[in-house]
Amino acid sequence: MSTKRKELIVSAIQNGTVIDHIPAESVFQVIRILGLDKTDKQVYFGINLESKKYKRKGIIKISEKYFENFEVNKIALVAPTATLIEIRDFDVVSKSNVKIPETIEKIVKCFNPNCITNHQQVPTKFKVFYDENNQMKLACHYCEKNTSPANFVFV
Repeated sequence: MSTKRKELIVSAIQNGTVIDHIPAESVFQVIRILGLDKTDKQVYFGINLESKKYKRKGIIKISEKYFENFEVNKIALVAPTATLIEIRDFDVVSKSNVKIPETIEKIVKCFNPNCITNHQQVPTKFKVFYDENNQMKLACHYCEKNTSPANFVFV
C-alpha cells in the first residue's frame, strides 16, 4: 500500500521572521513593500495554502531579518490578519498578530497631487478610520483627503 505525501516540507529558518496568515492575494504586495524582492537574504513564500481559519493563505519566511515598527505597520495595512513569528536558533521567541495603528506616518504617500507632502519635505501623516461599510481608509492630516487601500502608494 502506498502512502501519498500530503504536505510540502520547507526548511526551517535558523534566525529570522515568518509572516503567516497573509491573505493569499496580498503575498506579492507584502514582498514588494518590504523590499524582499531585492534582498540578498533567503526568502521562502507560499500562496494559496490551505488554512482552516481563512480557507486560503500565504506565508513568507525571511532568514536573518527582523522587522521594525514601520515595516510591521506596512504589513498591517495590506495584510491585517498576518501573524509575525520571530525565530532565533530554530526556536520561536515571539509570536504576535499585526495591529493597524491609529495613525500612519511616513510610509504611505498622499494620493492628492496638491497635498503639501507631495511638494515639500513634509512627512506624511494619516489617521486610520473605517467608513460606513467597515472599509479601512486613511485621512491625510494636511489636506484631509481620504485614501482607500486600493490607492495606497508606499514610500
